[in-house]
Amino acid sequence: MPTSFGNRRALLKVVVAAALATTAATVPGAAPALAATTADGFASVNALGQNGTTGGAGGAVVTATTTAQFLAYIARPEPLVVQVKGTITLPTGTSDGMHAVASDKTIIGLGSDARLVGGGLTIGLPVDDDVTSPPADAVHNIIIRNLALTGATDDLINVQMFSHHIWIDHNDFSNGDDGAVDIKRGSDFVTVSWNRFHDHDKTLLLGHDDDNGAQDIGRLRVTYHHNYFDGSDQRNPRVRFGESVHVYNNYYRDNSYGVASAMNAGVVLEGNYFFSVNNPGRVDFSGDLGRMVARDNILVECNHEIELRGSVVEPRTYYAYALNRAAEVPTIVPAGAGTGRI
Repeated sequence: MPTSFGNRRALLKVVVAAALATTAATVPGAAPALAATTADGFASVNALGQNGTTGGAGGAVVTATTTAQFLAYIARPEPLVVQVKGTITLPTGTSDGMHAVASDKTIIGLGSDARLVGGGLTIGLPVDDDVTSPPADAVHNIIIRNLALTGATDDLINVQMFSHHIWIDHNDFSNGDDGAVDIKRGSDFVTVSWNRFHDHDKTLLLGHDDDNGAQDIGRLRVTYHHNYFDGSDQRNPRVRFGESVHVYNNYYRDNSYGVASAMNAGVVLEGNYFFSVNNPGRVDFSGDLGRMVARDNILVECNHEIELRGSVVEPRTYYAYALNRAAEVPTIVPAGAGTGRI
């Protein structure tokens, strides 16, 4: 799909307007699809001894209304469904505001006003550069849904050290000091879906360093779908090493760049809608070149075309999925992404 220059811009606007009119006629009230009840994308894949991502299913259901309750629940070793009611303030303390989540947890907000403020969540063991394959006690099987996370002094969510089978769905991310959702150090089988990212700079980091191939190569398999990048400036996502990285049916609005693939990462970019994005997709970024396959994307008022290079292992090798038409994305995604929709 060409970028919007001169006459091509005018023609594309006409085409898109017609497509959106058709969508409005066929999708009454612009209603989004019903929220999934089970993980999809890479989080659904059976691997590493884990049968998809089920979180705290089968464990007790508890409700946290205070900071002390919340921190105690997320640290417990057994499966647990932790419901968050109202606003929980995460202290900075000695951890720079990052608080560890143990395996087999579902953390889910109640209603439309559940919030974590002032700190963030770490999913993963402490950093150890000498560990280059998944340890037996790697953190795994985590679901985080229907929460607003804002005002962290570091990351809002940090996934690290070979953590796997993580589903981050229908959340609202804003105003973190560093990343919104950073995934790094050999983490694998993750889905980031139906979230809204806004008032944030460095949004999604996948692979933290050009020199970390020993942990990352052959891992960092992540699906990003139906997210609303609502003026989030950059790293939507910024990828090193991972393959396959599947970015589909996301809505990009007013971003400096969308997706950057580097250090031989392999990204499949399909069915997305880019509006007023300077660089929708890049493989010549920093470090070694990445790889990118792009299809069925729409670009409007963008300054550059998507950069293409090489071939990428197809996501359908791992899981089945259904695409919305890219022309539907500006209607469906803002109506369905974020909190209060599940």
